[in-house]
Amino acid sequence: QVQLVESGGGLAQAGGSLRLSCEVSGGTFPMYAMGWFRQAPVAEREFVAAINWSEDDTLYAESVKGRVTISRDNAKNTVYLQMDSLTSEDTAAYYCAANSGPIRPLSMTPHEYENWGQGTQVTVSS
Repeated sequence: QVQLVESGGGLAQAGGSLRLSCEVSGGTFPMYAMGWFRQAPVAEREFVAAINWSEDDTLYAESVKGRVTISRDNAKNTVYLQMDSLTSEDTAAYYCAANSGPIRPLSMTPHEYENWGQGTQVTVSS
């Protein structure tokens, strides 16, 4: 019954910014832990960032730390991924993931998350 829908992907220039959104609907309770993953062609799914209910509890991949900010608006059942200083290495399909309970500590492992969106494509020109 839970549905996650990503938006905000598209084409961006190197050095530019994008803000991805993931809206959750259909759940009895708000999703607690949420995360972002990405997958480039011929590559494994890669962790990007995660957040629990409190915005003070976040986790970032070393490859994006300092350039990416994950946040959430619980009233809107939406999680965001602000990406700055984009490079061609950021080109990938980005997937939103959610879990019905907290993940402590936050995890970079995909199987820790119960629900997934269909993805949104991000393409960064070099």
